[in-house]
Amino acid sequence: MLAIFHQAFAHPPEELNSPASLKSSKKPKLPDETLQEFLSSHPNNTSSMSFGDAAVLAYVRPDHHSLFHQNQRLFCGYDDIYCLFMGSLNNLCAQIKQYGLARNANEAMLVIEAYRTLRDRGPYPADQVIKDLDGSFAFVVYDSRVGTVFTALGSDGGVKLYWGIAADGSVVISDDLEAIKESCAKSFAPFPAGCIFHSEGGLMSFEHPMNKLRAMPRVDSEGVVCGANFKIDHYARVDSIPRVGSEANWAEWNFHEP
Repeated sequence: MLAIFHQAFAHPPEELNSPASLKSSKKPKLPDETLQEFLSSHPNNTSSMSFGDAAVLAYVRPDHHSLFHQNQRLFCGYDDIYCLFMGSLNNLCAQIKQYGLARNANEAMLVIEAYRTLRDRGPYPADQVIKDLDGSFAFVVYDSRVGTVFTALGSDGGVKLYWGIAADGSVVISDDLEAIKESCAKSFAPFPAGCIFHSEGGLMSFEHPMNKLRAMPRVDSEGVVCGANFKIDHYARVDSIPRVGSEANWAEWNFHEP
C-alpha cells in the first residue's frame, strides 16, 4: 500500500527529515513520481485514488489465494473516509458486534467505524480503542472531508510499515520499503510499532499513552543519519492531554493511565 499526504495535512516529527537527503546522490522524489513508479511496478493489480493536491492512496489488490492471509490488503471508503488496511484481526467478530456492523464487515470497514466513533461520538480513549484491536495490523485512514490523517501500527511486529518525507515535504507511508527508499532518499524510517499518528495530534504510543516518544537518529551502512527511530521514554511523561483543532471536528484526544 502507498499513501502520500501534502505537508499541509500531515505534520510528522521533524526528526524524520534528514538533511542528508539533499546531499545524497539519490535525491527524494515528488509525489507524482512516487505514485507512477508504484503503479508501474504492479501494472495489472493496482488501484489508486487522488484527492487533488491533498492526498493519494494506492494499494495492490490481493489475488484470490491471499484473501484470508495474515497480510491481507484491504481498501474501502465510506462517508468520505477511506482506509488502507494490512494484516488481520483475531477478534474481528467481537469488534464487529461491539460497533454494530454487519456480519460481513471486514477490518477496513471496522477501522473506519472506530475512527468515526472517535471523531463524532467521543470522548473515548483513543489509545484504548486501538489497543482493543487484537492482531497483526497496520492502517492508514484519510478523512477527505476535513483533511485528517490517522495511522496506526500494531505492536506485535507482524506487519511492517515505513514512512518518510518526499521532495516537496509530503509525508509518504507504505509497507514497501523499496518504494519508501526511492521516494524519500535518506529521510525515512520504520513506523514505530504500537503507535498512532494523527495529522494534528502527532505521534504517540497507544501502549504507553502517558509517556513521551524519544527520537533516536538512524545511521545507515554509509554512516549517514537517515531519519529517526522513535522509542518510548519511560522517564518522560506527557505534560497534558494533546488536543486536535476544531477544524478537524475531532473530539479531544483522551488518554488514561495504562
